[in-house]
Amino acid sequence: MSRFYAPRENINGDIIQISGREAKHILNVMRLREDDKVVVFDGTGKEYAGFIKKAGTGSLTVEVVETRTPKKEILPRITLAQCIPKRQKMDYIVEKATELGVNEIIPIISERVIVKLESDKAQDRIKRWQKIALEASKQCGRTEVPKINEIEKFYKTLDCVNNYDIALVASLGEDAVPLKKAVSRIQAGRIIFFIGPEGDFTPEEIAMAKDTNCKFVSLGKRVLKSDTAPLYVLSVLNYELTEK
Repeated sequence: MSRFYAPRENINGDIIQISGREAKHILNVMRLREDDKVVVFDGTGKEYAGFIKKAGTGSLTVEVVETRTPKKEILPRITLAQCIPKRQKMDYIVEKATELGVNEIIPIISERVIVKLESDKAQDRIKRWQKIALEASKQCGRTEVPKINEIEKFYKTLDCVNNYDIALVASLGEDAVPLKKAVSRIQAGRIIFFIGPEGDFTPEEIAMAKDTNCKFVSLGKRVLKSDTAPLYVLSVLNYELTEK
């Protein structure tokens, strides 16, 4: 069944109003018509099954026949603090992290991040990543759309570590503990994990992270690329934390 998005403010009782790009996609690309059945989600955890009514030019109405709140797969809320990699790799990370259940993504600039973004380009990039997260949520059946935060300096992101139940940093250091061991006692709460840039964090940044009580975790014997590491971590967290 076709699945689409409508913001919460467009839902009034049993009526959903869809317009703009999403309506054009429904009517012109998917070629759905009045009385076709669809599923709509609002990005906050609810989805609605119903039928298209009053399809016009660039807008349509969905009449809801069932509202449901699917059970969440991962109990802890997971935030990915990802140093921005080169080229379009961040697009890929946002898409796949969404599919793997991340709740929030903080794009990070650290000392060894090569990408430099002016304020206007940064906002365009955030909008792009939020759009990718939305499309990935539609495709994979999620009812919540991950939030893409403002681009932040690494050291400033460390200021929010105390807002989480556990903070993890992917590390190649000898003192890093296995990821499975680090999360073995977590059943709920909030997790933030940091993925460094090409070339890893600097010694100074590692020292700052240690001062904020971050736990350094190993991702195995192999050195993973910056766009592989977050997907590895999320896959492990899916396996270890999802209710069996």
